[in-house]
Amino acid sequence: MTWPFALPFAGLLLSIALGPLLFPKLWHAHYGKIAAAWSAATLASIAWFAGGQVMFATLAHAVLGEYLSFIVLLFALYTVAGGILVSGDIRGTPWNNAAILALGTAMASIVGTTGAAMILIRPLIRANVSRRHNVHVMVFFIILVANVGGALSPLGDPPLFIGFLNGVDFFWTTRNLWVQTAIVAVLLLAIFVVLDFWRFRSEPIDRRVEPPQPLRVRGLVNVVLIAAIIGCILVSANWRPGLGVDVFGTRLELQNLVRDGLLVVIALLSLWWTRDEHREANGFSWEPIREVAKLFAGIFIVIIPVLAVLDAGPKGFFAWLLSAVTARDGTPHEVAYFWYTGLMSAFLDNAPTYLLFFKLAGGDARELMGALSGTLAAISMGAVYMGALTYIGNAPNFMVAAIAVQSGIRMPSFFGYLLRAAAILVPFFLLLTFLPVAPVLRLQ
Repeated sequence: MTWPFALPFAGLLLSIALGPLLFPKLWHAHYGKIAAAWSAATLASIAWFAGGQVMFATLAHAVLGEYLSFIVLLFALYTVAGGILVSGDIRGTPWNNAAILALGTAMASIVGTTGAAMILIRPLIRANVSRRHNVHVMVFFIILVANVGGALSPLGDPPLFIGFLNGVDFFWTTRNLWVQTAIVAVLLLAIFVVLDFWRFRSEPIDRRVEPPQPLRVRGLVNVVLIAAIIGCILVSANWRPGLGVDVFGTRLELQNLVRDGLLVVIALLSLWWTRDEHREANGFSWEPIREVAKLFAGIFIVIIPVLAVLDAGPKGFFAWLLSAVTARDGTPHEVAYFWYTGLMSAFLDNAPTYLLFFKLAGGDARELMGALSGTLAAISMGAVYMGALTYIGNAPNFMVAAIAVQSGIRMPSFFGYLLRAAAILVPFFLLLTFLPVAPVLRLQ
């Protein structure tokens, strides 16, 4: 397959990046149709190149073998987290803001970046909406809660769940990236506190005399359901009955089918057991997860030819990328993997980018967790951390920005956010490149 077969992939990702900027009304009304059109073009090209049987086989693998478990987990976490209501009066002081950011960062690897962001964004907005200077609070929230905090488990960030589905151990990132994540998170929080204290000095004095409403957390049954989600993931990672069914050549293992079915049941139980007023107070709606489901369905289909070409190695048209991240003796350039994965994640969404470089590194999870652990660490850190550079780098980023705008906060434009995030994060990416903490990223 030659480079024109990758055009639908590039077309869809450019549509996601530029559609909301250039034609927002058209995009928001028809993004599902646009994704479907690019997907249809991909499937038609595969059928023309290799026949209908191959097309159906690759479609079954993309949808049933990769996409289904990915979207079911996101759906469960989004639904359950949306039933947890944090209410009460919180003043937008630097220490209160830092506490919320720290809590969200710690929660992100447990309830997912989407879950943590949806639980905490509205209390944070309510606390800061009356402040003159509040944009930086939202920017740091996106960086820490919607991205960096999710680096320690497959539940945390979509790319890591993609790795889990491809054989990476559930606790691998916890064991290998906790030091890097802790360093980045603590330093970012320290910078935020200094910046927020400086901004807070010019805020008017709050002269409210009425007693504040106490802080309350309602919908606690959903905390139990989140624990059930974690239990389902852990059980499926260790239970291997050896049973499954083949669909057009894609084997669906029993443990994965049972896990996905239980996750759907848990989401439905959350809807049944959570009071409607809790979700209404949270401003809960299905549109964010609907958008993610439609766009990622398209992404998982249009990336099929790209992954097929990667399997060709030096014979495919991605030979230049392979040579950029691989030395002559076949060993990987881990620093190159980190930066290429990260920069492409920022503009092409981090989940498919992670999958692309995971396959480029060989796609063998056992080898990547063993002799090539530095390469897997580079790919994981690049996808998770640099996904914070743009609104489209990770699914929760745009959701947080949209909720903030609806609440009256003047969020920066796409490129305005990029400049702010880059100014904050690029020094940390340079630090990670040379950080003498295992796994150390080798230059060559």
